[in-house]
Amino acid sequence: MAPVKVFGPAMSTNVARVLVCLEEVGAEYEVVNIDFQSKEHKSPEHLARNPFGQIPAFQDGDVVLFESRAISKYILRKYKYSKSSASAADLLREGDLKEAAMVDMWTEVEAHQYNPALSPVVYECLIHPAMRGIPTDQRVVDESLEKLRKVLDVYEARLCKHAYLAGDFVSFADLNHFPYTFYFMATPHASLFDSYPHVKAWWERLLARPSVKKLGATMAAAAAAGVKA
Repeated sequence: MAPVKVFGPAMSTNVARVLVCLEEVGAEYEVVNIDFQSKEHKSPEHLARNPFGQIPAFQDGDVVLFESRAISKYILRKYKYSKSSASAADLLREGDLKEAAMVDMWTEVEAHQYNPALSPVVYECLIHPAMRGIPTDQRVVDESLEKLRKVLDVYEARLCKHAYLAGDFVSFADLNHFPYTFYFMATPHASLFDSYPHVKAWWERLLARPSVKKLGATMAAAAAAGVKA
């Protein structure tokens, strides 16, 4: 069986979301880089994969998908069992209605509460200065950090009762947080998590996963090399 293809630079947060799921289930895959400097993401070939000219795009035989969360769910449904383990890798928990609902809910929380508060800090402190030559807008950072503190208050309350967001099991809801949080920890504001001990412990558990270790190393190396996302 040919490996699936993921189109986009590995250091991209949305590409990393897909790749960490592929690593979790032990699937073979190929990363096909998309050159943003030459505007390859707006080429007819890429627009045929993603009509919005964004990344990632994904191909599995005749199945072509875009939008990282949808791609990730496809992967987790197709490869429900890890090749490297006899245990189930059911990261969507679709065998249990209540657990699946909790995974869905916290996946939505990440998309609509956590990410909008945290990602501007990553853009202002890392992406804009290093890759676009735009100075940090401290006002945006300060406003985002205030929003993030309120979100982390909710997370701390949840994670003092459960090891992971959807319950006492790791799930897609947790893995969704990996890419942007990984980069946030490279900003001057990483110490914010020290004020939320259960959130910090949760993050450290995620960092210990082999899939996250591998992707984190790839993202760090690509970022250091100045690859443009």
